[in-house]
Amino acid sequence: MTNERKRLFLNLIFPTVFVAILWLIRLAQTSWNLPLNQLGIYPRSVRGLPGIIMAPLIHGSNNHLLSNSVPLIILGTIMFYFYRGIAFRIFFWLYLMTGIWVWAGARSGGAYHLGASGLIYGFVSFLFFAGIFRKDHRLMRISLLVLIFYNGLVWGVFPLVDSISWESHLLGSLAGIVCAWFFRAEGPERDKFSWEQESSAEEDSEDDMEGYEEIDQTLNEKGNTGSEHPTDPIKVNYIFKPVDKK
Repeated sequence: MTNERKRLFLNLIFPTVFVAILWLIRLAQTSWNLPLNQLGIYPRSVRGLPGIIMAPLIHGSNNHLLSNSVPLIILGTIMFYFYRGIAFRIFFWLYLMTGIWVWAGARSGGAYHLGASGLIYGFVSFLFFAGIFRKDHRLMRISLLVLIFYNGLVWGVFPLVDSISWESHLLGSLAGIVCAWFFRAEGPERDKFSWEQESSAEEDSEDDMEGYEEIDQTLNEKGNTGSEHPTDPIKVNYIFKPVDKK
């Protein structure tokens, strides 16, 4: 297994395990008819506070979970692959901020907000804006791919369907933007363009010349003081002796 394949496999583990946990919870819910929907987010209510943590783990139907599973694995793997040094922190803050904001600002209407779709919107938003904020052409290609394949998600942030928690989508997207800006100086370093590399090379050359000048100055000072290896001036004596002419 090559290093890149091994790295891809390792970064695939967490998103896959997370989705597997979601399916185990869904299996337990349907097998034993557990009323887990009541653990969702009920906005601005004490009984809805546990939903900040539990809501992304609970789904209303198998189709609901199935529609979230593939994006979670794909987008999660991309995030952990390219932002592996900060991916867990990003995941934590997306998870937490989306839940808190939905609890504080979403409509109540006697219904609970369930599912991991807010987290998906957070992934999409983070991956798109992180490349732009960093001005990294590699990561901006990822932003473009995310835009191409998930452009249809933009309609999910509008209140078009009453049965869909568009607030989770909108607030998850905002959380992704916040994380992209907050972590813009961490993670993968931006590739330098050719002119930036030439500028860096010129600066290094100037630094080297300054170093040579310091060495020359040090040697001259030692030669003038005569403290270690004195350098006396060389004297040349010319003797002129006339030749007798006979």
